[in-house]
Amino acid sequence: MYVASFVIQFVLAFTVIFLVLIHSGRGGGLSDMFGGGLGASAAGSTVMEKNLDRLTLIVVLLFGFNTVILVFLLDK
Repeated sequence: MYVASFVIQFVLAFTVIFLVLIHSGRGGGLSDMFGGGLGASAAGSTVMEKNLDRLTLIVVLLFGFNTVILVFLLDK
């Protein structure tokens, strides 16, 4: 159980890092390479950015829950 939780934590950590790097900041970001920055400054957030925000939030929540599970597993 420990090994599976650690592997999941490792995968989730790199997924969170990747998703945060894809987000475009004020000056643009890696998401511009995927077409996210073409009309985003004039029209607000695009559908792609909103979906990326939702996906990032879900992965961050999973990362947090897995961290709590690891704490309980290692506490014994």
